[in-house]
Amino acid sequence: MKNVFSRLTFLTLFTTLTSSAPHLARAWDYEGHRAVNQLALAALPKDFPAFVRVPEAAERIAFLGGEADRWRNMGDDLPLSHSNGPDHYFDLEQLEDFGLTPQTVPLLRYDFTAKLALARAAHPEKFPAIDPLKNKDHTRELVGFAPWAITEYCGKLRSGFSYLKAFQNYGGTPEEIANAQANIIYIMGVMGHYVADGAQPLHVTHHHHGWVGANPRRYTTNSGFHAWIDGGFFRKTGGIQAEPLARRIRPARIVGDPLQADGLFRQIMAYLLETQKSVEPLYQLDQKGKLSADNADHQAGREFLEAQLVRGGQMLGDLWFSAWQQATEDKYLIRNLTERKAARGEKK
Repeated sequence: MKNVFSRLTFLTLFTTLTSSAPHLARAWDYEGHRAVNQLALAALPKDFPAFVRVPEAAERIAFLGGEADRWRNMGDDLPLSHSNGPDHYFDLEQLEDFGLTPQTVPLLRYDFTAKLALARAAHPEKFPAIDPLKNKDHTRELVGFAPWAITEYCGKLRSGFSYLKAFQNYGGTPEEIANAQANIIYIMGVMGHYVADGAQPLHVTHHHHGWVGANPRRYTTNSGFHAWIDGGFFRKTGGIQAEPLARRIRPARIVGDPLQADGLFRQIMAYLLETQKSVEPLYQLDQKGKLSADNADHQAGREFLEAQLVRGGQMLGDLWFSAWQQATEDKYLIRNLTERKAARGEKK
């Protein structure tokens, strides 16, 4: 009975905390995000840049898995909430209301935002009224930007590897090389947060805080369900151990076709669509008591959620590896470094 009470208390508490904000709860707690980044590190090949593997860097990358949620702790900072909040989710079912599909959404974030606004203006009857008191950060009009956030971070990481190579090969100072490496570590860690979000089924659906709308199968409608999946269930059943999960990780592979402008974006979208297939099975596990800590047969629930953590870690490792492999030459920096070397030579 003690565990039953604990879960009910947990859900009741988070019902109160999340009822006014659709995506307030995190996708995985810090332990989950940390584990996903650690699993991604396990996917990297031996010839991946060694500076990433040193213990201090690996710990930094793991720690940064929680960074984007730390930004969300500043709920009263409306510009930060407005820009950061929607990057954590993507309510796929809502695309239909805007006349879009996962295959037709545009590659560029602001093109997508414009389409949302135009659809609302053309057919206001399709969309429920938004309570301004619950929309201070002006995000209720949106369906989320997760695939764009992940794609954009991949671009930042490719850029990081590009200018690191330039500094290494064309006369960068030790300080410049060290700073470039530190930037790469930071980007790797932070982008891991959004990739991990994409593996949490409740972050790719409008059923994110309990089932909404028609509910013939009577799935839970408790908004605390989200927070329970993020970490409450894991905490009550032994926590998360990344090392055993790392045995399921295969070596990283290339993601995205560099010859196609939207090749990477479409594969990231496919990753989110695959996660969406787990939404209803997750609710079914809850309905059967497999996500209850007091149920002796809760192992099925753990295995389901652990598999999602592994999916996130695998995808993240693939994206890191791809950014490293596909980084092009930073021609602008190379030109400047070459000119700097020549100028120094003339002075000598």
